[in-house]
Amino acid sequence: MTSDPIALATALASFEDLWSPRIVTRVNDYDVRVAKVAGEHVWHAHDDTDEFFLVIDGELRISLREEGVERTVSLPRGSAFTVPRGVEHRPYAPSGASILLFEPTGTLSVGDRHDEIPPHIDATTGHTLGE
Repeated sequence: MTSDPIALATALASFEDLWSPRIVTRVNDYDVRVAKVAGEHVWHAHDDTDEFFLVIDGELRISLREEGVERTVSLPRGSAFTVPRGVEHRPYAPSGASILLFEPTGTLSVGDRHDEIPPHIDATTGHTLGE
């Protein structure tokens, strides 16, 4: 990690991979990650942690399964949303988006429980910038 300011646009421009978050910095025991996304992620849940999303550019949609009911939230640029721990969810971006995520260091991008992972999804705890 660096003690210099981090331009999110520069961080996002440093990689092309979709659904493959990069760790921008750490705050205590949490990673601040950025990712480029397009299409669908996989249905998954994080049993022990919430997951914070901030849309930097584009629009992100998150389908949620809560108490047997499915709903979708739409997040335009500049919007934030937290998926509560244990809630099954599937992010997707029909037209692509850039997002910032805030989650405990070591949190797997496909959660603790997930559907089969397709080839376009990177199951990772986050890559360092430049990786």
